[in-house]
Amino acid sequence: MKPVVGLIGLGLMGKPMGRNLLKAGFPLVLWNRTKERADDLVREGAKWAASPRETASQSDVLMTIVSDPPAVESVLWGKGGAFEGLRRGSLYIDSSTVSPDLARKAASACSERGVDYLDAPVTGGTWGAEKGELVFMIGGKAETLERAKPVLEAVGKRFFLLGPNGAGQTVKLAMNLLLAVEVEAFAESLAIVTKAGIPGERLIEVMQSSMARAGVLDVKAPQMLKNEYPPSFPLRLMHKDVRLAVELAKKEGVRLPAGEAAYATYSAVKDAAKEDLDYAAVARFWS
Repeated sequence: MKPVVGLIGLGLMGKPMGRNLLKAGFPLVLWNRTKERADDLVREGAKWAASPRETASQSDVLMTIVSDPPAVESVLWGKGGAFEGLRRGSLYIDSSTVSPDLARKAASACSERGVDYLDAPVTGGTWGAEKGELVFMIGGKAETLERAKPVLEAVGKRFFLLGPNGAGQTVKLAMNLLLAVEVEAFAESLAIVTKAGIPGERLIEVMQSSMARAGVLDVKAPQMLKNEYPPSFPLRLMHKDVRLAVELAKKEGVRLPAGEAAYATYSAVKDAAKEDLDYAAVARFWS
């Protein structure tokens, strides 16, 4: 019999992850701050829970994928939080993107309760979530990852064990910082080319055929050329991730001149935005 999986967070990534868990035959218990987001999955066989605590109490494996550190803290330690319901011997996997310190805090709280824990943020975008091809960056013990693999393999294709708890979050923040800087730098280059009267498509054609190639631009450059930014990776979340990366760097004594400059640009675009945009909308800084 497959373990019961509890899933908290049904956003752009969480909802398709839930659907893939159902397709793989896992009994699924759901909670989300907005209940309507769960309706489709409930019709497909999932069970709705009234709170994070109720979700956790019914789960052999609990997964969370929520927006930011305050959301994780609320889900875990808030009134009716998951730590009130997690059973000894269960497994908790957090796929949110948060700080390494928060991951270690959650790991300590799990240890006190006899619960195994992995910080396991993901990459792959909404398309990866829909196809069940997410890549997991994992902090924790090898034996805990082995225990988690049957569940993770329903939603992902590659699993990198990077070190102790907190390591997954550290690598995820570093990687998202790189993606943010790449897209911001491309936006700068695109502004130069188009201002000079050369179609942006020609810049992309040359870049993607050269050492300057960046896989992220296969997805983001078409959005930037059209000036249309449906959020597959929302600007508000990338802004949060770059902020967390900059804060982590300061704690580690690492200077981030490019990262801090990119953060200022993303901040300006985010503050001016009136709708939920993809982070490729950083190009609006030059429009």
